[in-house]
Amino acid sequence: MSSTTWSVDDHLEDILAAIRPLDPIELQLPDAQGCVLVEDVTVPVALPPFDNSSMDGYAVRTADVRGATEEFPAVLTVIGDVAAGSGGLPTVGPGQAARIMTGAPLPPGAEAVVPVEWTDGGTGGGAATTMRPAGESPEGASGEVRVHRSAEAGAHVRSRGSDVKAGDLALAAGTVIGPPQIGLLAAIGRGTVRVRPRARVVVLSTGSELVQPGEELGEGQIYDSNSFALAAAARDAGAISYRVGAVTDDADTLRATIEDQLIRADLLVTTGGVSVGAYDVVKEALSSVGDEDVPGSGIDFRKLAMQPGKPQGFGTIGPEHTPLLALPGNPVSSYVSFELFVRPAIRRLMGLADVRRPTARATLKADKALTSPSGKRQFLRGAYDSGSGAVTPVGGSGSHLIAALAHADCLIVVPEQDTSVQPGADVEVVLLG
Repeated sequence: MSSTTWSVDDHLEDILAAIRPLDPIELQLPDAQGCVLVEDVTVPVALPPFDNSSMDGYAVRTADVRGATEEFPAVLTVIGDVAAGSGGLPTVGPGQAARIMTGAPLPPGAEAVVPVEWTDGGTGGGAATTMRPAGESPEGASGEVRVHRSAEAGAHVRSRGSDVKAGDLALAAGTVIGPPQIGLLAAIGRGTVRVRPRARVVVLSTGSELVQPGEELGEGQIYDSNSFALAAAARDAGAISYRVGAVTDDADTLRATIEDQLIRADLLVTTGGVSVGAYDVVKEALSSVGDEDVPGSGIDFRKLAMQPGKPQGFGTIGPEHTPLLALPGNPVSSYVSFELFVRPAIRRLMGLADVRRPTARATLKADKALTSPSGKRQFLRGAYDSGSGAVTPVGGSGSHLIAALAHADCLIVVPEQDTSVQPGADVEVVLLG
């Protein structure tokens, strides 16, 4: 246990310095969502891979429809149908046209597509409104189509490589893979990618007084909200999270539970049992877990110059030196501690460049001055209005007021040296949304 008081920044730096990004692995596209790409991906085939039609209509030669009007239409012989996925394309010669569907390859000889609405649809009547299904000849239709408007070369044609060309950079290393990136990778034929995997985070809450939601509360018992909130926060940070419901206040049980969880953890988070009370079970359970042969291993319990969240623990545990963050048990303290310390650790494991939440400057909107203890960095819950640039405190400063947390979308930061902040003052806010 270090007797010195740590600053918020030093504690975070210490955590980030000890955490290495996870080793890259090759993953199937659906499994790569949310992961960071570790290599540049180049385009192996042009997109689209062939000239294709952007409309239902007729593939024509421009010379054949030049000057066409409704009064004097160009009359062309229809030589066949081209559907999406067609092979064995007909060649369009002088005075000819091929019926073509959206996405179908432009047949040889054709230079443009005239939408069906610019023609009689082969019925010999007025302007068509829709394309008939292939092989259906309504009464009066002939093997001819009347075209009522001219078309320039390339009209309604998506040309080969107009989206991306072969050899282009599709995605750069460091890109976070979301739905559009997965779509692009699939479109260029990539079934797998090399990424840093999502971190696996195990959250354990401790306390004999904790009961799982849905069960009956007995005398002196409370519901376990921390393990739910932190497991959800870990998922929100991009991790795969596992929640271990309340472990009783027994050091041997807790140590055994933690050792059992190491197999599926890249990071362990405990909540509760780290302050200076008589039942500091996490401290007791983890005081002897360091490897004798590894200097600096084991868990260091610290006091931080912050409110809420003064008691914190950090270190590594087990044969793989898995990082463990021990957070206080008060619901708001644990959540604030998660945002400040655990979320950056998860994002560092995943190889993300941006590990911290974004911050903004805001004008404090409050009925009275906010007070803050000297020498401590205080984090108050707030509601931030990006339109007006104002922030309003939500609830009081108590570390147990979990209802206020559900209505907050930011943390108002009061620096260590400030003991009061007046309404209208310019403050820093950490955006949680």
